[in-house]
Parts: sequence; structure tokens; C-alpha cells
Amino acid sequence: MRFHTALPTILFLLIAIGGFSQSGIVRGFVRDQSGQPVPQIQIWEKSNPSKGTATDDDGKFSIAVPAGKDIVLVFKGTGAKAGEERLKLDPDETRDINVTYDPTLSVNPVIVRAGDGLTDPFQRRITTRLRTELPTINAGIEKFLIQMPVNFSSELSSSYSVRGGSFDENLVYVNDIQVYRPFLVRSGEQEGLSFANPDMVSSITFSGGGFQAKFGDKMSSVLDIQYARPDSFYGAFQVGLLGTQLQLADISKNRKWTHNSGFRYRDNSYVLKSLDVSGDYKPRFTDFQTYITYRPAGEYGPWELAFLGNASSNYYNIIPKNRETDVGTINEALRLTVFFDGQEITRFRTAFGAFSAKYMANEKTELKFITSSFQTQESEHYDVLGAYRLDELERDLGSDKFGEVLRNRGIGGFLQHGRNDLSANVTTFSHRGKVADDKNDIVYHWGADYVLENVNDRLSEWRLIDSAGYASPRPPDSIGYVNGAAQGNRNIFVHDRAKAKNDVVSQRTYGFAQATWTKKYESGTTLALNAGLRGNHWSYNGQTVISPRVNLAYTPQWLQIRKNRATGKVDTVRKDMIVTAAWGYYYQPPFYREMRRYNGTVNQDIRAQLSIHYILGMNYVFRAWNRPFKLITEAYYKQMKDLIPYELDNVRQRYLAKNDAVGYATGLDVMVNGEFIPGVQSWLRASYLRTFENLKDDYYYLYLNSNGDTIQSGFSLNNVPVDSIKQTPGYIPRPTDRRLSFSMLFQDEMPKRPEYKVLLNLFFATGVPFGPVDQQRYNDVYRTRSYFRADIGFSRDLFLKKKKNNLWNRNIDRGSLSLEVFNLLGVNNIINHQWIEDASGRQYGIPTYLTGRRINLRFTIHF
Repeated sequence: MRFHTALPTILFLLIAIGGFSQSGIVRGFVRDQSGQPVPQIQIWEKSNPSKGTATDDDGKFSIAVPAGKDIVLVFKGTGAKAGEERLKLDPDETRDINVTYDPTLSVNPVIVRAGDGLTDPFQRRITTRLRTELPTINAGIEKFLIQMPVNFSSELSSSYSVRGGSFDENLVYVNDIQVYRPFLVRSGEQEGLSFANPDMVSSITFSGGGFQAKFGDKMSSVLDIQYARPDSFYGAFQVGLLGTQLQLADISKNRKWTHNSGFRYRDNSYVLKSLDVSGDYKPRFTDFQTYITYRPAGEYGPWELAFLGNASSNYYNIIPKNRETDVGTINEALRLTVFFDGQEITRFRTAFGAFSAKYMANEKTELKFITSSFQTQESEHYDVLGAYRLDELERDLGSDKFGEVLRNRGIGGFLQHGRNDLSANVTTFSHRGKVADDKNDIVYHWGADYVLENVNDRLSEWRLIDSAGYASPRPPDSIGYVNGAAQGNRNIFVHDRAKAKNDVVSQRTYGFAQATWTKKYESGTTLALNAGLRGNHWSYNGQTVISPRVNLAYTPQWLQIRKNRATGKVDTVRKDMIVTAAWGYYYQPPFYREMRRYNGTVNQDIRAQLSIHYILGMNYVFRAWNRPFKLITEAYYKQMKDLIPYELDNVRQRYLAKNDAVGYATGLDVMVNGEFIPGVQSWLRASYLRTFENLKDDYYYLYLNSNGDTIQSGFSLNNVPVDSIKQTPGYIPRPTDRRLSFSMLFQDEMPKRPEYKVLLNLFFATGVPFGPVDQQRYNDVYRTRSYFRADIGFSRDLFLKKKKNNLWNRNIDRGSLSLEVFNLLGVNNIINHQWIEDASGRQYGIPTYLTGRRINLRFTIHF
């Protein structure tokens, strides 16, 4: 049978003392991608299928194989695709291997690994090959993060928050190369396709904190993506109402050259038409990537040369027409109606190229050299004129006009203008090294980077607000009015005025060294310790920071005596548990976004933010209902210093561009995955989070009348009246303070008809703080309502019966037809608020809603 491989095969050879026998022993564990043991996997040597073995309840196996020649071990689960692994043993050699086997895959369900995965217990492997495609609007790799302790704010955006951090605090690597997101993006519908192509991926690991020194300088998380090096021809094609994508991979006949390439086209206009702003949406997103490898001396030679290239174009155009939004409660119901004129045109064009050379000096030493360049050309041009009216609705249930306009609260208009253009180039030269000291059970890693950054920003934007026809007096410091000016009997205010030309050129130098020591005791207990040091120097401000980091993993030998109900015998069962702990400094030197103030100028004295992680966790593999499960629990505390405060406007972060805050984040993450339905993996995750910050120089005044009663609060620098009290807000919630969140990824299939499948994707999170985007963080005293979204997908597997006389069917490995329902319950989730003022000067935060319910059809084939 033909076996396609989409994941790279990793072999670590443990050479034993040679003898005279012509056989050897292969033994080890078989686990799935979540680390759970997989029982009853049949294993045999391909040339002699009559002699084989199977894994026990703990996933263990041992099999005798011929020595002195190449053999192929076959791994196969009931009703699943077989996987193969090539080995060659010396006479009398006993080789220990760990096998990751995913019975849901038809492409490379086997990964062979040495060791037991304790070298980085805070790296979680993400399952990407599900029984059906994930039913999500977001087509990027980020959709798989629902399995992890991650919070989302918009289904249209690839941004995510981890343990109280912003999306700018997350590292993303593809094949050891850091990737970037657009600088100017301000709303989810503009964002388009994120960098990583899910079809090209071989493995994804994620850490929400406590990661090792080999990963870079961000405060929250790291997403490590590896693209596949194929060992045969395969591909995939997908088409649906939201776009199409094609992926092809192959290897040359001499097995020296490989390529893994993918093309994606995305059009989100279908789902954008469900937004509360109606208009003509024209989003067009395209992306092409290729990963090419060359091994001059053949497949097992010491050298591997590789090229990773990407070219993408994200084009977004909207001509808004009108908006009608109802908001309020039974005590106060309001309707905002806006009529628009104008348009917005946004373009992001990026190009990325990376060359790498990897040299295996011997079985224990690996050296890698990388050079890469990232370029982006971004433009954001808009002129949008809006005329609005704010009306009060009839709320008397007995009235014939219930829900209709009762009276007008205010009218006005606004004009938004922008001519923003940005170009950036980031060139990186890197070295990575690894050497294993088997005598002392230590693995050393080291690396160095030199980064040259060049950012050219041309910023020109302003917003004009006209509260037409009203001349009622207002205090000079009304919330939200910055650079405002009253003209005649009309109140006209200019907001967010920014005009600047910035050219920022800088160099960054990184370096790290770490060692991982693993000790296995005769009792079965295992102890793994990782310690590392990372340094960073930035030429722009001359700051050098040093980050020590330590990880510890302890696996006790825990045996449980239990009675087997089926046989009546007493069994001794080994319980798998890993206790983990981590501590470390995580500096984040600012990038261009953190440096730029509201008015467009750059703070040249900006410094690195710091987060100190304290993490304690436990991984526990257990069986329930005679099926395997895994429980992961982590408690954490992050102490933060030199923070750069910011406010959120949709997915745009407006930084105050100064290090004037301290803060903390603390919480608990609990994740369970396993076979809630026999034979099918599902995931559950619940999290508690509390994150606060204290700005050093924020304050406001309480203005008092003659009786000592507060008549107004606000911020003023001049003409402070005598009858006022200066107040300091102290610790206030950070913009990412989601107290509770819950996610679920649930798979099932129809009994006796397993080709019919269903996948439910669910996410719930409580609200976050918000307020006027006015540079006064203490005004963010409100909370959005909870975010809740459920997407469901139904699929039917195709091409299950192979017909040799049917060319089409014979060459297709598998396929599926999917029906997806986005936002199954039709919940009106909120992304941000538009602030409107009535004649009395009272402000109203009118919510802007995300996408509504939509149905999608998708056809997928793998060949």
C-alpha cells in the first residue's frame, strides 16, 4: 500500500555494544499526540507480518527484529491507517524508542522519538489533524489554539491573548524564524490571512509561559511551528464559500530535493455582510508559500539546505452605507442610526525569504545557520463621513409603538480622515547549535542572532466630531475630547489628530545558552532540569537585558494496585504523572508600535517591559470509563515592571509609549483531553485570570460644590478650583482582564456509520474593561458583556471504497464534504464601542457587533 508522510520522521539512534547474534530488540511506548498511551496497536516487521506484537494498556511494546539490515516496522490501529518506520539495528542491540501514533490520520500517523518528552514540559503539542476540518471563519493556524489556554476577542482576527498579555506579547516561529503581523491593522476584517499555512505544517507546539531560554523575548507565549519535509508525493485541495486553497508536496527520485508548497485565497465578504454596518465589502486575501530542502549527500547525509519563501497580499475595501444599532435595557432603550459616505482602502503586501543550512557533525551534534528577510508595504487610506441620530425607543410593553422611536436624544456628524503609509524591513542572521552529552545525560543548546530593523512611517489622521445644533455649556475637560475646540453655536471637536514622519533604524543582538539534564533512576523516577540564560541588546536606546530561566520536571514512580473487573485478577498499574515548575525573566524590548505615541511621535527613551514568571503545574494521564485521558493543570503568577500602558480600539492597540506602570497577572488553567466518545479525541479547558496594573502618574480631580458634594470628575492640568480633591486611581484592570474563560473542542461520529462526523467548537469568556479611547486609563471602568461563540461542522467522508478501474477514485487518498454553521446560536458579540454624546453632554458607548450566523459549504480532498 502507498503510505504518504506529511510529518518529518525523527530518529535518535542509541547504539548498544555489538555481539554475534543476528537479531535485535525494539521496545518503547506508543502515545498519541497529547501524550496519552495508545493500547492495542498492532506492530510487526513488514517482511514477516506473521510474527508481531501489540501494545499493552500502558502503550508499551517489545518486538524482536532481524539485525544488520534495513527493516520496516508497521504500526496500525483498528480501523486506522498504518504507519511505517525504517530502522537498522546492530546484532544484539536493544533500541528504546517512543512512538507518537495518531489513528485519525491517513498521512503519516507515526512519529518516532527518543526520550520521554521531559526536556520541555511547558511546550504543549497541538493536534492539527482532526477528524473533520475545524468550523471557524479564521483559516489560519491560530484556530487550533482553542486547545490551549488562549483568549480570543474576534473571530475575524488572528490575534489572541495569553494569561493577561496583549497579542503583541506572543512569539510566533516558523522553522525557527520569527514571523510578524501587520503594523497598521486596526480591525479584524482588515487582517486577512496570518503567516502560517496549516496545510504545510508537520508539528505545532505552544507554551503559555515558563518557556526556555532558546525562545525569544516576549512576555507571554511562544507558538513554535515546523513545516513538513515530505518523503513522497501528496497534496490537498479545498474549496468553499469563503475561498480556496491548494497544497502540494513531493520528493525527487534521488531523494535529495523536496518541496512543500501552498496557495491560499480568501474572501470574507460573505460573513462581513452580517455586521451591523451595511455596505459594499471587498476583502481579497492571497498567499503563496514554499518550503524547499536539498540534501547534497542524499537523505541521510550530514548537510541539509532549505529555503522558506512567502508572498502575500491583503486588500480590504469597504464603502459603508448605513448602520442601525439598538442598545440598552428595559429601563433605557436607545437606537443609533448612522448614514455614511466615503470609503476605506487598506493594503498589506508582505514578502518573506529565509535560507538555512543545517549540518549534522555526528549523531550528537547539530549546527544550523539561518539568514532571513521580512518586508512589508502597508497603506491605510480612508475618508468616511457619517451623520448620526441617537433616539430613545418606546419601552412600554403595552404601547402600540413599543420598540419604535419615542424621542430624539441627539444628532451629529463625524468625518474620519487617514493617509497612513508604512514600510518596514527586518533582516536577521542566526545561528543555532545543539550537542548531546550522553555520558552525563545533558543536552546543550546555544544560539545567537543579529537583527537589522528599518521602519519608515508616514502618518496623517484625524477625526472631526460635530454635535450639530447644540450650544449647551460643557466643562472644558469633557471625557473623550482631546484637542477640542468649540466653534460658534456648534460644538466641533478634533480627535486623534496625528501627523508624523518617522524613520527608525536600529540593530538588535541576541544570544542564549541552556542545558537540559535528565536523570532516570532505577526506581522509575525521572528528573529533568533545564537552565538557561538569554541576553538582548538594542542599539536604539542602548539597553542590555539578561534573562535567566529555569524549568523543572519530576516524574515519580507511582504504582496502583487494582482489581481487573474483566478477569478478576489483581493488576499493578503504573500511573503517569509529571510535576512541573518554572521561573524566569521575560524581557520584551519594544518594537515600533510600542514606541509611537497617540500623536505619532516616537519616544526615544522607551525601555523593555519585564514579566517575571512563577509557574507550578501537573500533567496526569489516567483512564476513565476504560478510556485514556490527560489532565493538565497550571497555576501561575506574573510580576510585571516597566509596562507600556495601552488602550484597545477594535484590534488596534493605542500605546501611551512610556514605561510608567507596574502590574501583575495571576490565574489557573485546567485542561482535559481524551476519549469522551470512544475512539475520538476531544478537549475541554477552563481558566481563571486576574490581571491589574498601576500607572505611576495618572490622577484626576473631584470637583465639589459648596455643600461638599461631588458634581463632576475629570482630568485637568490648569485652573484647578480650590474646592477639588486630587484622586489617584491605583491598581486598575488591564484591558485583557477576562476573569473566566472556557473552551471546548468536541468530536463525534455516527455509530455504525463512522464516515459521518461532527465537530463542535465552543468558546466562552467574561467581559473585559473598556471606556473612551482618551489616554486616561482610569476611565475604563465599564466591562463588555461576555463573549460566547459556538461553531459546528458536519462532514461526510468520501472516496472510502477504492476502485482500481476508476482513475479519479484510485488516486485520491481521502476526501470530505462539510456543512458548517458559524455562530450557531446567533449571539451578538461585541468588538468595541462607538462613543456618542447627546445634547446634555452625556456620553453613550454604542456597541459594535461581530459577525452573525452564517452557513458554509466546504469540499476537501487529499491525494
